[in-house]
Amino acid sequence: MDPDWLPFHPNPAKPAFQVPAGAVDAHCHVFGPAAQFPFAPERKYTPCDAGKDRLFALREHLGFARNVIVQATCHGADNRAMADACMASKGRARGVATVRRQVTDAELTALHEAGVRGVRFNFLKRLVDFTPKDELLEIAGRIAPLGWHVVVYFEAQDLPALWDFFTAVSDNLATTVVVDHMGRPDVTKPIDGPEFGLFLQLLREHPNVWSKVSCPERLSQSGPPGYDDVVPFARRIVEDFPERVLWGTDWPHPNLKGHMPDDGKLVDLLPRIAPTPELQRKLLVDNPMRLYWPEEI
Repeated sequence: MDPDWLPFHPNPAKPAFQVPAGAVDAHCHVFGPAAQFPFAPERKYTPCDAGKDRLFALREHLGFARNVIVQATCHGADNRAMADACMASKGRARGVATVRRQVTDAELTALHEAGVRGVRFNFLKRLVDFTPKDELLEIAGRIAPLGWHVVVYFEAQDLPALWDFFTAVSDNLATTVVVDHMGRPDVTKPIDGPEFGLFLQLLREHPNVWSKVSCPERLSQSGPPGYDDVVPFARRIVEDFPERVLWGTDWPHPNLKGHMPDDGKLVDLLPRIAPTPELQRKLLVDNPMRLYWPEEI
């Protein structure tokens, strides 16, 4: 792994907050193990091994019932590690893949059978090459018959430039569009300011757009254990759009600088983000089940 890589927390605390029965960790990853699932040659970082067995052990430790495993950029469009983890989960994990326009229909079908239910497009230039807009639209059209949704990852400062494209995508796609990590707001700016206000406008005007309210460790300037500057942003989204929010640990916290969070302490933030049992159930059970396991509802 990279010499400055921060490995995941070796001994996370047992959360004081007990998540509701059937709760889903709706954003996590697997890395390798590299000897079995090599990292992509074009990767921008080389992580530690963090395979499915460690992920599933963490799931049990934190009290969750299921996982949604999102393809990590270090594996590029080679989805084998993620798909293998989904298949090994015995139905308790779903996946979000990364695909290129040359993917075949047979490959998409195989991913679906493995448990994939979405495809992710990255708009962070520091992590991967920027997704061409025409490629997103082409792939989105091809996955529609499978019932998959689209996941997009961008930073708040880039939303004005992406606005016309994202609104056109959300208007023209008959599918859910999930935004990773609240669009990465700058939490040093006012929650009622124009930058975060634009993201709230995106959610308000486009009812098929959802948001993950995850990753305070990436956004916070105040830091652990409370990540106090991030909580109001996440809580605003949960309270304003309770039917369209998801939460996940982001384990094993790829490409994180500064500190490595304790996943048990991240779970303990949940009552501050979703302060009522009803909101907690929607965030952790009802919404992810509706999106990833609709056949079981």
